Amino acid sequence: MNSHAKRWITAAVALPVILCVVILGTKLVFALFIAALALLGLGEYNAMVFSEGMPKEKSETLVAGFLVMAAAFVGGLELVIALSTFVVIGVFILFLLKIRTYPANIDAPVKVIFGVFYVALMMSYFILVRDDEKGREWIFFLVLIAFASDVFAFYAGRTWGRRKLIPSVSAGKTVEGSLGGIAGAVIVCVVFSFLFLQQVPWMHAAMLGFLGSIFGQLGDLCESAIKRASGRKDSGTLFPGHGGVLDRLDSLLFIAPFVYYYKLFMLP
Repeated sequence: MNSHAKRWITAAVALPVILCVVILGTKLVFALFIAALALLGLGEYNAMVFSEGMPKEKSETLVAGFLVMAAAFVGGLELVIALSTFVVIGVFILFLLKIRTYPANIDAPVKVIFGVFYVALMMSYFILVRDDEKGREWIFFLVLIAFASDVFAFYAGRTWGRRKLIPSVSAGKTVEGSLGGIAGAVIVCVVFSFLFLQQVPWMHAAMLGFLGSIFGQLGDLCESAIKRASGRKDSGTLFPGHGGVLDRLDSLLFIAPFVYYYKLFMLP
């Protein structure tokens, strides 16, 4: 079975699970689901950036990541920001206590903090978006941005792709595919808002699709850069044909906070 077929089969299996969690699950169930994905993603991140061993640093990343996710559910954005601030302080205090030789290597605490911010902090915005009055619809909306952008980019790139986008990071992505992804996301967002988020003016829906697709593609490329730096093809093997958790969440890690702040500052 080729990888393309595996991708569609995996998506067909995963979609009902996601639908059940978003539609039927309470806010607590949804938060636990997102926290589990975040912890799996942090595990993949640890495996990519840390050498064999280093259990303390890996544990710090997982514990701090879980606390950030819990803060999003319990106290909203203010508690997330507060806890993230003290994560930075706490990680460096622990680093200070572990210094035995001079000069000290700053790489480990920086990687811990980056992992917490890159995975857990970004994922916490799913919980914050879900807390909205129409939280379920907004979760589907931001997921559809990523899905539409990915599907339209794939087929547009395969049909018309000629010019490489950033070949040093991702050899398969093309300018034409990127433009197709943006167009597809705009169309899908406008249609979805007309059906389920009527309070969102169509121009804002189009802008969310336009900028959301760009943010999502940048998230994809950034995760590819991390994998390249780590010598990995995929972040993990959890999803056949799709790679690991981070391979599936890479674009959403950038889209979720973008949608949250667009709603907060731009929508009436």
